[in-house]
Amino acid sequence: MLVQGFGLNQRALMTRISVPVPSKWKGNCMEGPDFTSANLALVVKDAAAQAQNDGVYIVYTGAAASSSTGFGPDHILSSSFLESKRDRVIHTYKKSFSGFAARLSEEEARSIAQRPEVVSVFPDPILQLHTTRSWDFLNAQSKVFKPPTHQTGSGNSKSHSPSGEDTIIGIVDTGIWPEAKSFSDEGLGPIPKRWKGTCSNGPDFSSALCNRKLIGANNYVLDDNFSSPRDRVGHGTHVAGIAAGRVVQGASYNGLANGTARGGSPGSRIAVYRACGPQGCPGSSILKAMDDAIADGVDVLSLSIGLSPLINFSTDPTAIGAFHAIEKDVIVVCASGNDGPKPSSVLNPAPWILTVGATTIDRFFESDVVLGGNRVIKGGGVHFAEHLRKTPVYPLIRGISARTRETTKHNASNCFPGSLDRKKVEGKIVLCESNDEEQHRRRDRVAEVMSRGGIGMIYVNQYGQLVGSVYSAFPVVLVTTEDGKKIRSYIKSNRHTVATILPTEVVSKHKPAPSVAYISGRGPIYDNDYLIKPDVAAPGVDILSTWPSNATNEAFFLQSGTSMACPHVSGIAALVKSHYPSWSHSAIKSAIMTTAIQTNNLKAPITNHLGNPATPDEYGAGEATLFGPLQPGLVYETEISDYLLFLCNMGYDVDQIKLIPKHLPANFSCPSDAKEDLISNMNYPSIAIARFNDSKRKKVKRTVTNVGSEEESVYIASVEMSTDDLKVQVNPTKLHFTKKKKKLSYEVTFKHQNSSSSLSGLAYGSITWTNEKYTVRIPFVVRE
Repeated sequence: MLVQGFGLNQRALMTRISVPVPSKWKGNCMEGPDFTSANLALVVKDAAAQAQNDGVYIVYTGAAASSSTGFGPDHILSSSFLESKRDRVIHTYKKSFSGFAARLSEEEARSIAQRPEVVSVFPDPILQLHTTRSWDFLNAQSKVFKPPTHQTGSGNSKSHSPSGEDTIIGIVDTGIWPEAKSFSDEGLGPIPKRWKGTCSNGPDFSSALCNRKLIGANNYVLDDNFSSPRDRVGHGTHVAGIAAGRVVQGASYNGLANGTARGGSPGSRIAVYRACGPQGCPGSSILKAMDDAIADGVDVLSLSIGLSPLINFSTDPTAIGAFHAIEKDVIVVCASGNDGPKPSSVLNPAPWILTVGATTIDRFFESDVVLGGNRVIKGGGVHFAEHLRKTPVYPLIRGISARTRETTKHNASNCFPGSLDRKKVEGKIVLCESNDEEQHRRRDRVAEVMSRGGIGMIYVNQYGQLVGSVYSAFPVVLVTTEDGKKIRSYIKSNRHTVATILPTEVVSKHKPAPSVAYISGRGPIYDNDYLIKPDVAAPGVDILSTWPSNATNEAFFLQSGTSMACPHVSGIAALVKSHYPSWSHSAIKSAIMTTAIQTNNLKAPITNHLGNPATPDEYGAGEATLFGPLQPGLVYETEISDYLLFLCNMGYDVDQIKLIPKHLPANFSCPSDAKEDLISNMNYPSIAIARFNDSKRKKVKRTVTNVGSEEESVYIASVEMSTDDLKVQVNPTKLHFTKKKKKLSYEVTFKHQNSSSSLSGLAYGSITWTNEKYTVRIPFVVRE
């Protein structure tokens, strides 16, 4: 039993109170000016820096305690030294799972961890906030939608318009701005009778602000200055608008990206759980919010948050809460994190979570640099520098040429804080390099140029313009490394160098799009090569959505990150749930994954930030489509027993695993041969094979369920591969479904093309089942 380790005895993760990040981990959280921590997918730093929340520990005891067992928070509290110290208890978890959060000493935490009914005890982590046109783009990229007209194999398809009405999306985030038009209840029917949640009152929030759209709002953040569900950060309002905002005409950010804003499931109801404040998100608050949300009756939980690529499912609040959510068939959608493009940077890798990466859309915010002689360099960025003339009349200087006597050339070249001389910078446009992104954030460099009297900044960053950043009135433009060389050459070859920066303009129908966002968290999963994550990708760059505002005009704002991609998929999941109320969480996940697309608006393969074809490690099954999941044909259903076997194969202790589920499968036990290699056999809508050259051959099994409109149906298999070194065989190659045979299985054998060959690096491809109506595709990855 672990305290950050006193709990599940997981092989290779026998950690204790403080867990140093392995030296090989080089991750960070990218930020920029106005691309603050509110844009980043909530990432925790290493265990030493995550510094427990004032000595708060989370005690997790698995499934919600029944009256018959007598176990649970009250039992532990009443039978321990905490009985006389109940004021130290922060939260109790009783509705959907069991446990509590309390202020404990390390000794007390260790003592509680020894109890047989305790799964894990760990310091309360503080997670930091990571973070319109996108829906039109998804619609354009999707196949033509024809609403289902027959009851499918899954049962009870609804034939109304795809608005998601009467599904409930729970948003665990920074709260909500209820006055926004995106949350109007005009035209909506009564609140679903199954809803058990509440709307709370606070100093700046009245329960009367809830309506038939915003049906729940509660605060779980303690010890801050805002004890209400009102959003003081903006992040929660933004993601709620993306997932389920109503249609709002004339939306724009100060005139940019003008159009109609709407969420993916505009008819869905929203329930808000404020678990994050300006200083971050305590894991104890996230767990309490999820405990309530599951019991309240949400259909979808959307969390643009994550813990760390260093996985330990017994000490990850999001993974813990998500497991108990899917026990009630609540689908949980989470962001993959913003620490790309580094490999193994993906967050939220639990197989019971739908993990979402970020892609671009066909809109680009262009801002150009004009050099002397009217030479134009194209760049990117969002600013409103109307005060600069459009002709190049402003002096241009490199940061390295404007350094103070005390600073190094390196620091001045990068425009690090305190490196520039006001006398050399004042009234000029400054060219800044990005040789050391990890040492200082972009916004700090912009602040340095502004504080020294600069009138504009050109920032050289190869991929920075691929993720638009908002700079408001100060003109900042991002250019590629190649264009940076051109500007340096111009400065070097001219005695009097001048330039100007043009205001931002919106380029519509930008190509190619989508592409995988530079920042999007990527696989393979850290220390686990047997599962593909992220599962899918969705728009997450320069997304326009509603924003808090005290003004009479409706406010909208542009944000980028997997935080924005996550609610796109949450909205899609709500749409599917509204059509197929009886579908399981895994059937909905499968439908979204197997109908994802892999081609861009040039009808070519979706690419990554380098322009190379994207791999499953970068975008999972592909980019999610808006209406494809409503007609998936076949689904791969993953059962609770599959997840428990996953934990067995990950090396967790069987006695603690048995404490986790509400309903333990009969005679459940970990196999005697449990090992990571067996994870590949989990009935998941993707396949990952690792250490392939050790075995030369690997066979896995998958089972599919017919949910198409025809009970009598035949599907034919096809295989695509990225290499000729691998041979992939599907058996059988034909699946014949009937009224009595709704579930059928097949095997996939991976082997070398010949006995003398070996796989070098990574191979990937797909297995697709098709009939005359449906196409059902899953990706695979094979690692040497």
